[in-house]
Amino acid sequence: PQHGRNSQVSYTLDQYRKMKLIVLASAVVGAAAFAPNSVSRQGTSLNMAAKLKPKLQYVPCISADDIPEVGRATSGVAGGLAICIANEGGKLWALGDKCPPINQPLSFGKVEDGCICDPVLGTKFNLKTGQVADGDWCCSPIGKIVGGLFESGGVPTYSCKANKNVVEVQVDVNYKANYESDYWAGLLDAQGKSNGKYY
Repeated sequence: PQHGRNSQVSYTLDQYRKMKLIVLASAVVGAAAFAPNSVSRQGTSLNMAAKLKPKLQYVPCISADDIPEVGRATSGVAGGLAICIANEGGKLWALGDKCPPINQPLSFGKVEDGCICDPVLGTKFNLKTGQVADGDWCCSPIGKIVGGLFESGGVPTYSCKANKNVVEVQVDVNYKANYESDYWAGLLDAQGKSNGKYY
C-alpha cells in the first residue's frame, strides 16, 4: 500500500511540473505576441509592383428600381466597395456602408434632418460630409457601452448620380486592386514565399 501511495504522489508531482511548464510556456508565447517585431519585410514579386494611381470613375452601384423610399437607405457595391445609398427628400447620397466602430451596415439606418442614423449604436452621420453629427456618437443604450471603447469616426462619402437604369457612384476603381496586392502578398508570405518556393 505504501508503494502505491508514493507512486500517486510522484504522479501528482509530475502532473504539477508539467502544468507549471505549460503555464510558463503560455506566458512566454503570450508575451512574445505583444513584443515589438524588428524583422523587416522584404519586397516580393507581388508587393514590389508599383501601386496603381487612384482613378476616380462613375460605376454602376444599384439599379434605378432599387432606389430607396424617401427617408430610407439601401446597399450596393461600386468598384468593390460596400456603398450605402440614402434618399433624403428625393436627393440621393452615397456613403460607405460600414459604420464605425464595429462595421455594421449603415444602409439599415433611418434618413432624416441631413443625417443617417446607425440603427444599432445610434450614431448619426452627416449625409454631406460623412462626419458624426455633434454629440451623436453611439447614443443608443448599447452604443453608450460600446462607443466608449472607441474614438468617434465618420464614414467616407462619394459623389453619385442617377441615370435612366442605374445609380452610379464615383469611386477609385483601382482601390480594390491596390488593397488586394498587399493582402495576397501577406497571405502568401505566411504560407510560403510569394515566388512559389518554401522556406
